[in-house]
Amino acid sequence: MSRVYDTKTTSFNSEGLLPQVEYAFQSVGKATPTLGVLTKQGVILAAKKLMLSKLLAPDKWGDKLYKIDEHVVCSVCGMAADALVLIDVARKVAQHHSYTFGEPVPLERLVQEISTSLHYHTQYGSTRPFGASILFAGYDKVKGYQLQCTDPGGNYTAWKAHVLGANNANGTSFLKEEYKDDISLEEGLQLALKAMCKTLDSTHPKPEDCKRACECSCICGAEEGGRRGEDCDAYS
Repeated sequence: MSRVYDTKTTSFNSEGLLPQVEYAFQSVGKATPTLGVLTKQGVILAAKKLMLSKLLAPDKWGDKLYKIDEHVVCSVCGMAADALVLIDVARKVAQHHSYTFGEPVPLERLVQEISTSLHYHTQYGSTRPFGASILFAGYDKVKGYQLQCTDPGGNYTAWKAHVLGANNANGTSFLKEEYKDDISLEEGLQLALKAMCKTLDSTHPKPEDCKRACECSCICGAEEGGRRGEDCDAYS
């Protein structure tokens, strides 16, 4: 009987679930991990690098981290092609808001638009859910620094620290124990690196292994007109 529901993207099964949406969540849960940490001075995103081939040309923002606007960066988890479609939508929303109102788009407004697109693809039989979640790090004058996350079902949530992808339970458990509300940016960078180490497949990863396996970006100094959406070094 379950196979009947599996072929339909908009039908609830007998347990009250949408199987295709649940499968999209599983796709995110098996992807290479990424995380975000909110601090007093900024927001840090960290992600595991994809080591596909040494012959691939390097990308400034890697395979997981992308710049949406001067005040917003994001990290993706799940199917890259699906995530790139959503990133394109986010960039258009940001530019349209800036052109219309003459100011940067508030982060929550941007995330709402992406979540609406995600939810739309769970309601119509001619589409399928996006197999990707996105962590957004941003700053606006109303709410300050924020860390927001979308999921394939169209929900979005604000976090102080959050982990997506494979072995996320290990990283989440570590952050629950070590995260503090008054953490500084430098402390947040070190915390993000240590949390990423917890998500690696190695039982006892070394710091140098984490350095090679991870990439970071941050939103910081925005309230003083400082650097925004730049790569950051967690290992100095």
